Amino acid sequence: MTKLQSNTVIRAALDLLNEVGVDGLTTRKLAERLGVQQPALYWHFRNKRALLDALAEAMLKERHTYSVPKADDDWHSFLIGNARSFRHALLAYRDGARIHAGTRPSEPQMGIVETQLRFLCESGFSTGDAVYALMTISYFTVGAVLEQQAGESDFDLSCDTLEQTPILRAAIGVLEHAGPDASFEQGLAMIIDGLAKRRI
Repeated sequence: MTKLQSNTVIRAALDLLNEVGVDGLTTRKLAERLGVQQPALYWHFRNKRALLDALAEAMLKERHTYSVPKADDDWHSFLIGNARSFRHALLAYRDGARIHAGTRPSEPQMGIVETQLRFLCESGFSTGDAVYALMTISYFTVGAVLEQQAGESDFDLSCDTLEQTPILRAAIGVLEHAGPDASFEQGLAMIIDGLAKRRI
Protein backbone atom coordinates (compact mmCIF):
# COMPACT_ATOMS: atom_id res chain seq x y z
CA MET A 1 0.00 0.00 0.00
CA THR A 2 1.45 3.38 -1.03
CA LYS A 3 2.01 5.78 1.85
CA LEU A 4 -0.14 8.90 1.60
CA GLN A 5 2.01 12.02 1.13
CA SER A 6 1.15 15.45 2.55
CA ASN A 7 1.44 17.15 -0.85
CA THR A 8 -1.00 14.62 -2.30
CA VAL A 9 -3.51 15.47 0.42
CA ILE A 10 -3.08 19.22 -0.14
CA ARG A 11 -3.48 18.92 -3.91
CA ALA A 12 -6.65 16.87 -3.54
CA ALA A 13 -7.98 19.30 -0.93
CA LEU A 14 -7.40 22.30 -3.20
CA ASP A 15 -9.21 20.57 -6.06
CA LEU A 16 -12.08 19.64 -3.76
CA LEU A 17 -12.19 23.20 -2.41
CA ASN A 18 -12.82 24.54 -5.90
CA GLU A 19 -15.72 22.12 -6.28
CA VAL A 20 -17.51 22.44 -2.92
CA GLY A 21 -16.12 25.57 -1.19
CA VAL A 22 -14.72 25.81 2.31
CA ASP A 23 -18.02 24.91 4.00
CA GLY A 24 -18.28 21.71 1.98
CA LEU A 25 -14.65 20.75 2.46
CA THR A 26 -14.75 18.04 5.11
CA THR A 27 -12.18 15.45 6.08
CA ARG A 28 -14.74 12.78 5.24
CA LYS A 29 -15.14 14.03 1.66
CA LEU A 30 -11.39 14.46 1.33
CA ALA A 31 -10.76 10.90 2.53
CA GLU A 32 -13.30 9.62 0.00
CA ARG A 33 -11.57 11.60 -2.77
CA LEU A 34 -8.23 10.07 -1.81
CA GLY A 35 -9.64 6.56 -1.37
CA VAL A 36 -8.48 6.27 2.25
CA GLN A 37 -10.06 6.00 5.68
CA GLN A 38 -10.62 9.31 7.45
CA PRO A 39 -8.11 8.61 10.29
CA ALA A 40 -5.33 8.35 7.70
CA LEU A 41 -5.55 12.12 7.19
CA TYR A 42 -4.76 12.79 10.84
CA TRP A 43 -1.23 11.54 10.34
CA HIS A 44 -0.68 14.71 8.33
CA PHE A 45 -3.21 17.22 9.70
CA ARG A 46 -4.52 16.88 13.25
CA ASN A 47 -7.76 18.76 12.47
CA LYS A 48 -9.49 20.81 9.77
CA ARG A 49 -7.85 24.06 10.96
CA ALA A 50 -4.41 22.55 10.42
CA LEU A 51 -5.50 21.45 6.95
CA LEU A 52 -6.79 24.95 6.12
CA ASP A 53 -3.52 26.49 7.31
CA ALA A 54 -1.64 24.15 4.99
CA LEU A 55 -3.96 25.05 2.10
CA ALA A 56 -3.41 28.77 2.71
CA GLU A 57 0.35 28.27 2.62
CA ALA A 58 0.11 26.13 -0.53
CA MET A 59 -1.96 28.80 -2.31
CA LEU A 60 0.68 31.42 -1.63
CA LYS A 61 3.56 29.14 -2.58
CA GLU A 62 1.85 28.24 -5.84
CA ARG A 63 0.38 31.58 -6.91
CA HIS A 64 1.97 34.44 -4.93
CA THR A 65 4.89 35.30 -7.21
CA TYR A 66 5.82 38.70 -5.74
CA SER A 67 6.39 37.91 -2.08
CA VAL A 68 9.81 39.57 -1.84
CA PRO A 69 11.19 42.75 -3.45
CA LYS A 70 12.68 42.60 -6.93
CA ALA A 71 16.10 44.04 -7.73
CA ASP A 72 14.76 47.34 -9.10
CA ASP A 73 11.98 47.84 -6.55
CA ASP A 74 11.46 50.81 -4.31
CA TRP A 75 9.09 50.53 -1.33
CA HIS A 76 6.19 51.86 -3.41
CA SER A 77 6.51 49.41 -6.31
CA PHE A 78 7.13 46.49 -3.98
CA LEU A 79 4.04 47.04 -1.84
CA ILE A 80 1.82 47.48 -4.89
CA GLY A 81 3.25 44.44 -6.68
CA ASN A 82 3.07 42.36 -3.52
CA ALA A 83 -0.57 43.28 -2.88
CA ARG A 84 -1.62 42.55 -6.45
CA SER A 85 0.14 39.18 -6.39
CA PHE A 86 -1.39 38.30 -3.00
CA ARG A 87 -4.85 39.15 -4.32
CA HIS A 88 -4.25 37.03 -7.42
CA ALA A 89 -3.28 34.07 -5.21
CA LEU A 90 -6.43 34.37 -3.10
CA LEU A 91 -8.69 34.74 -6.12
CA ALA A 92 -7.18 31.66 -7.76
CA TYR A 93 -9.19 29.35 -5.50
CA ARG A 94 -12.79 29.32 -4.39
CA ASP A 95 -13.07 30.87 -0.90
CA GLY A 96 -9.36 31.66 -0.99
CA ALA A 97 -9.77 34.67 1.29
CA ARG A 98 -11.75 32.66 3.85
CA ILE A 99 -9.07 29.98 3.84
CA HIS A 100 -6.34 32.55 4.47
CA ALA A 101 -8.15 34.69 7.07
CA GLY A 102 -6.85 34.07 10.57
CA THR A 103 -3.61 32.36 9.54
CA ARG A 104 -0.17 33.48 10.73
CA PRO A 105 3.19 33.07 9.01
CA SER A 106 4.49 29.53 9.36
CA GLU A 107 8.16 28.87 10.08
CA PRO A 108 9.09 28.61 6.37
CA GLN A 109 7.36 31.96 5.69
CA MET A 110 9.11 33.83 8.50
CA GLY A 111 12.21 34.39 6.40
CA ILE A 112 10.07 36.02 3.70
CA VAL A 113 8.45 38.34 6.24
CA GLU A 114 11.89 39.22 7.63
CA THR A 115 13.04 40.16 4.11
CA GLN A 116 9.96 42.32 3.59
CA LEU A 117 10.42 44.13 6.91
CA ARG A 118 14.13 44.71 6.35
CA PHE A 119 13.45 46.15 2.90
CA LEU A 120 10.85 48.58 4.25
CA CYS A 121 13.06 49.61 7.17
CA GLU A 122 15.95 50.26 4.78
CA SER A 123 13.52 52.32 2.69
CA GLY A 124 12.90 54.74 5.55
CA PHE A 125 10.13 53.16 7.63
CA SER A 126 10.39 52.45 11.33
CA THR A 127 9.98 48.83 12.38
CA GLY A 128 6.52 49.61 13.69
CA ASP A 129 5.39 51.40 10.54
CA ALA A 130 6.87 48.61 8.39
CA VAL A 131 4.92 45.86 10.15
CA TYR A 132 1.72 47.92 10.22
CA ALA A 133 2.13 48.67 6.51
CA LEU A 134 2.33 44.96 5.68
CA MET A 135 -0.51 44.11 8.04
CA THR A 136 -2.81 46.87 6.77
CA ILE A 137 -2.31 45.95 3.12
CA SER A 138 -2.80 42.26 3.95
CA TYR A 139 -6.02 42.94 5.84
CA PHE A 140 -7.30 45.20 3.08
CA THR A 141 -6.50 42.61 0.40
CA VAL A 142 -8.11 39.72 2.28
CA GLY A 143 -11.19 41.85 2.99
CA ALA A 144 -11.51 42.98 -0.63
CA VAL A 145 -11.23 39.41 -1.92
CA LEU A 146 -13.61 38.16 0.77
CA GLU A 147 -16.27 40.60 -0.40
CA GLN A 148 -15.64 39.76 -4.05
CA GLN A 149 -15.82 36.00 -3.47
CA ALA A 150 -18.97 36.36 -1.37
CA GLY A 151 -20.78 37.21 -4.58
CA GLU A 152 -21.96 40.27 -6.43
CA SER A 153 -24.63 42.32 -4.66
CA ASP A 154 -26.26 44.70 -7.09
CA PHE A 155 -28.12 47.64 -5.65
CA ASP A 156 -31.48 48.74 -6.95
CA LEU A 157 -30.60 52.35 -7.76
CA SER A 158 -34.26 53.16 -8.28
CA CYS A 159 -35.40 52.25 -4.75
CA ASP A 160 -37.06 54.98 -2.69
CA THR A 161 -34.33 55.16 -0.05
CA LEU A 162 -31.62 55.83 -2.64
CA GLU A 163 -33.82 58.42 -4.29
CA GLN A 164 -33.68 60.32 -1.01
CA THR A 165 -29.90 59.91 -0.58
CA PRO A 166 -28.36 61.31 -3.78
CA ILE A 167 -24.73 61.23 -2.61
CA LEU A 168 -25.02 57.58 -1.59
CA ARG A 169 -26.72 56.83 -4.90
CA ALA A 170 -23.83 58.46 -6.78
CA ALA A 171 -21.25 56.63 -4.66
CA ILE A 172 -22.86 53.25 -5.34
CA GLY A 173 -22.91 54.10 -9.03
CA VAL A 174 -19.17 54.83 -8.92
CA LEU A 175 -18.43 51.46 -7.30
CA GLU A 176 -20.66 49.48 -9.63
CA HIS A 177 -19.16 51.17 -12.68
CA ALA A 178 -15.59 50.61 -11.47
CA GLY A 179 -15.86 46.92 -10.65
CA PRO A 180 -13.73 44.95 -8.15
CA ASP A 181 -10.36 45.40 -9.90
CA ALA A 182 -10.54 49.18 -10.06
CA SER A 183 -12.01 49.40 -6.57
CA PHE A 184 -9.09 47.38 -5.23
CA GLU A 185 -6.58 49.62 -6.99
CA GLN A 186 -8.22 52.76 -5.61
CA GLY A 187 -8.17 51.48 -2.04
CA LEU A 188 -4.57 50.30 -2.38
CA ALA A 189 -3.52 53.69 -3.75
CA MET A 190 -5.04 55.43 -0.73
CA ILE A 191 -3.06 53.18 1.63
CA ILE A 192 0.17 53.78 -0.30
CA ASP A 193 -0.41 57.55 -0.29
CA GLY A 194 -0.89 57.46 3.47
CA LEU A 195 2.26 55.40 4.00
CA ALA A 196 4.34 57.93 2.06
CA LYS A 197 3.76 60.38 4.91
CA ARG A 198 5.06 57.92 7.52
CA ARG A 199 8.59 57.49 6.16
CA ILE A 200 11.40 58.86 8.27
